[in-house]
Formats: sequence, C-alpha cells, structure tokens
Amino acid sequence: MRVRPPVLVAIGAAVVLTAGMLAAAPASAATTATNYTHSCATAKRGEMSCFALRRTDIHSAQSLAPNATPAGYGPSQLKSAYALPAGTTTATVAIVDAYDDPNAASDLAAYRSQFGLPACGSGCFTKVNQNGATSPLPAGNTDWAGEISLDLDMVSAICPTCHILLVEANSPSDANLYAAEDYAAGHAKYVSNSWGGDEYSGETSDDAHFNHPGVAITVSSGDDGNGAEYPATSRYVVAVGGTSLRTASNSRGWTETAWNGAGSGCSALETKPTFQTVTTGCSRRAEADVSAVADPNTGLAVYQTYGGSGWEVYGGTSASAPQIAAVYALAGTPGASDTPASYPYAHPGNLFDVTSGSNGSCGSPMCTAGTGWDGPTGLGTPNGTAAFTAGGGGGTGGVTVTNPGSRTGTVGTSTSLTLSASGGTGSYTWSASGLPSGLSLNSGTGVISGTPTAAGTYSVTVTATSGGQSGSASFTWTINPTGGGGGCTGAGQKLGNPGFETGSASPWSASAGVIDNSSPEPAHSGSWKAWMDGYGTTHTDTVSQSVSIPAGCNGYTLSFYLHIDTSETTRTTAFDTLSVRLGSTTLATYSNLNAASGYTQRSFNVSSFAGQTVTLTFSGSEDISLQTSFLLDDTALTVS
Repeated sequence: MRVRPPVLVAIGAAVVLTAGMLAAAPASAATTATNYTHSCATAKRGEMSCFALRRTDIHSAQSLAPNATPAGYGPSQLKSAYALPAGTTTATVAIVDAYDDPNAASDLAAYRSQFGLPACGSGCFTKVNQNGATSPLPAGNTDWAGEISLDLDMVSAICPTCHILLVEANSPSDANLYAAEDYAAGHAKYVSNSWGGDEYSGETSDDAHFNHPGVAITVSSGDDGNGAEYPATSRYVVAVGGTSLRTASNSRGWTETAWNGAGSGCSALETKPTFQTVTTGCSRRAEADVSAVADPNTGLAVYQTYGGSGWEVYGGTSASAPQIAAVYALAGTPGASDTPASYPYAHPGNLFDVTSGSNGSCGSPMCTAGTGWDGPTGLGTPNGTAAFTAGGGGGTGGVTVTNPGSRTGTVGTSTSLTLSASGGTGSYTWSASGLPSGLSLNSGTGVISGTPTAAGTYSVTVTATSGGQSGSASFTWTINPTGGGGGCTGAGQKLGNPGFETGSASPWSASAGVIDNSSPEPAHSGSWKAWMDGYGTTHTDTVSQSVSIPAGCNGYTLSFYLHIDTSETTRTTAFDTLSVRLGSTTLATYSNLNAASGYTQRSFNVSSFAGQTVTLTFSGSEDISLQTSFLLDDTALTVS
C-alpha cells in the first residue's frame, strides 16, 4: 500500500484555529466552525447587525477559467433544489440594508453574466437612500457590502427577471433602517431584510414599520441558534430560518437538514399571529415560518469587489431571506389586504418538510427539526411556489380563481386554456408566472395560448386582480417531447457509488489505491473518498465512470466535493493539477493554487450533454517534487 507524505503542518494549524473558535462561540451555534466569519460587527444598542457569513477557506478570484464555475451553489442548483419555475415576472423585490456598496451594480452584472442570467437593463436595478433619492447615498461600508452583494445575487438567482430596488439606510440604527423599510414597502410588494438584533421593550410600537398589508416582508431569523431575534419575531413578517442543502440519490435529487446556526425562538413580547396555529411550545409569536439553504458549508456563490476580491462563498440566514422574498415574487401579487406570512400555513403540503437536524439542546419543536413545524426550519423549504400564494383555488381579498388542475401538452402542438375567477367587480386583470416556454397569457381575457417549445414540468401560478383585490391558483403543466411520451424520464442522481462508500471503485474505474479510507485525510462524509496523488513525485491518478444522461429534462447539474492539500509553497505556479472532463470537454482544472483547509463543493451545468452517454473523468497529475493531494467525495450528476 502506498504511503503519502504527512500533512501535519496543515492539520495542526487547523486544530489550533478550531480550539480558539470553540472557546469563543455559543454552544448552540454553527459559529463554532472555523471556516467562516461574520461580515458585520456585533450591533450596538439601538442598532441592527447583518447576518451574512463569509467562508474564509476558499481563495477569492475576480475571474475564472473558461467552463469553470464559482464555488458555492448558483441559480441552477437553487431552482433545481426548490422546484422553481423559470419565471417571467418583472415584479420589484426591494432589499433593505445599511450603508452604500458603490460597486453593487457592476458586481451584480458580473454575477448575472457568469451564470447566464439576463443582463440587467434599464429599470432592472435601482439604488436609493432611505428617503428614496438616488443622491446623496450613504457612506460606503465594506462589511455591509458583503451583505448587499449576497442579497442582490440571491434575488437574481431565484427570480432572474425580477427588478431589484436596493434601499440603503444611512446607518444600521433602528431609526434609519425602519425609515428605509417604510420606503421599500411603499414601492415594492416584496421586501427582504437580512438583519436583526435582540428583542427590546419598544418593538411592538416599531411593528408599524412592518405592518404593510399586501406586502411580503421576509426577515432572517439569525445565525446564533436558539434565541429570538427582532424583527423576525414581528407578527407581520415572514421569519426565514436556514438549512444545510446537499445533493442526494433520491427522486428530488437533494436533501436538507436543519442548519445548526439557524435562528429560532419564542418572542417575549409579540402576540402570536392568528395564522400560526401549529404547535410551537410558545405562548407568543414563534420563529421561523419557512426556510432555505443558509449553512455556509453548503453555501452560495457571491460576487463582491467592495470589501472582497471577486468570487466568494456566503451563507447565513442572510442568504435565505432574499431567496424567499424572490419566491414570493415568482408566486404572484399578494392580496391587497393580506398578511403574506400566513400563506405557507394554509399550504404546508406544498413545502419540503425538513425533519432532521437541530440548532441547540432545547429539544422539539423549538430546536430539533421533525415532521411539521419546527423552530430552525419553520414549515419547510419551497417546493415550487404554491405555498407562497393564497393559491389552490383560494381567494385573496374577495377574488377566487378556479384552479384548472394539472395540464399536459406536447412540444410543437398548439394549446389553449381559458382561466376563470369570481368575486371582485367581475372584471379581471390576469398575470402568470412559470408558464411553459412558448405560451403566453392575455391579461385582459385570461386566455393562455401558444405552442410549447421545451419539454418539462412547469409550476404555474395565475393571478386575477379586480378592484384592488386579487386571488391566485397554482398548478403544474407538463410538456412532453414531440410525439408524446413521458417528458423527463429517468430524473434523479445518475452516478453509481457516488460517495465511494462501498469501499471499492465499481462502477468507477480508478487507479490502484485511490479509493481510500485512511485517517490522515478524512472523507467529506462517511468513511471513504477518492484520494488522487499525494506522493511528491511524478505521478498520475484517474477516476472515471460512464454515465447516461436522459434528454427532455429541465435541470442537469454535476457536483462534487473537492479538498486540495499541498506542500507546494508557490502562490503563482500550478505545478500539480486535477482536470475534470465530461466526454471530451474539460469542465475545469484545479491545482495546488486552489488548496484550502476543507472540502468545497464544485458545481457545473451540464445540460449540453442531455441525451448522451459520456465518461466523467477526474485525472490528477503531480510533478517531480512536493506533494499535492486531490481528495474527491460525494459526487452527483443530478437530473431534474
């Protein structure tokens, strides 16, 4: 059996850092980890703090090699995980943060370009101060700039066609943030807030700043585990918790657990809202209501150059709040007199229930996830948009839309559907999100018509508005390929032995000794991983597997966890390399320059390979001296 050179220096450094962090962090929080830091400082009295968490073990980069994808989840992974439609809405999502990020527009453009999202043209992005003026803007602040970049990118990832209004408060004081909140709620139907602080005696009076009927206001639940935070505990907002999101070999292609840093708690001051009819163990308002990915160890790709060096990986419930605000935007306009926080409670079956994980030791349901509502994840995470509307044939403010039920169609064959509603004045203006490609809605007649151009299953939400009132209905529309058939067949995770946990290579082909469970370098999960190279001499190791990728589906994502350890000291020369190929296409090349202290998930959109059988190959090569180890684990090729 081969013996690799020891890596005691790197491991020892990690142990020292871990010990220091453990002494400083709350026992219930994910902040006991060593690989991320709070973007914003702890709030002073009368101020709020942002909840963004930035990974510190991943090298930033302003630009990427061709075909490379930034570390962290991007738009295609989030839409796949949460079964979200492409969406065509241009509804405005407002983001409230403190201070100015002077690079916000250019950084947002870089993010959207990298992931192939529509360019942000005229009216797409607007930045104003807390009074709604474009000048003067607040002073710049590199800490809050990380929060701003995260918020902008998450809204773009979930709803690429949405317009974004960034409202920058003069400072993180309660008064200034609340002034910004009032302006945002007056100019958008969806408002995201990724900040908060401890509850305080005057908060119920300050609830007036969040009491805006017909506006979906999302607020991060916090990153310190169990313990109530305001304004997440306001009875007028959607309190958004957090999960750890990973690929899985199941029909969804993903699995989630409660993130151990996600905020939860019983308010000491806020009255329990009438819609919170679930068992919470609290006599007053309880948080959270819903959740989305927030764990920085399964974090999100973000582009930040003001206070950052380009591509970063972020997490925290700062990431989940803007995601949920954008999901509300995809779902359609809330009823004019509604409290949109009530919608998920009316449709819990339209969420992915998160049933494992915890954020502390207080037990179920406040700290430990389980069936139904729990503190860290609320009712669950999005499964399409239906849970975020009055929906399901229900009405909003006196208008009821008749649900047409599940629909089917075929690529190249024209189709038509006439919608109907009751209530209001009897005259309706119609809107829709998630329509199949090639179909459009006549806003005056309520007729959806056209010729489908792409196979797939679409989550459609239609909304009728009449006399200032509105109602919505959500349904699925499956478009089959030309000639009929079942559309997307064979969805799921397509790689065999994805985490190498059989202890042998098959169905992979691997160089001798690569499939490994030795202790010097642990697996990402389980016991086994693929350890390529690490000898400090000229050497090549390869791991490969043939995979058949079905056609006719919406999402195609290759992902894997990679840890690179090196004894090379250069910061400029790639002596040892790992290439990732699908068929004859090189997706990425990594080297000793990408070394980091832990595993990082890498993801690629591989939709161009649909309908093909190709070989996935990881090939690591070392030069004549100084070892570099490439450790691979938890691979997945997920079709959705």
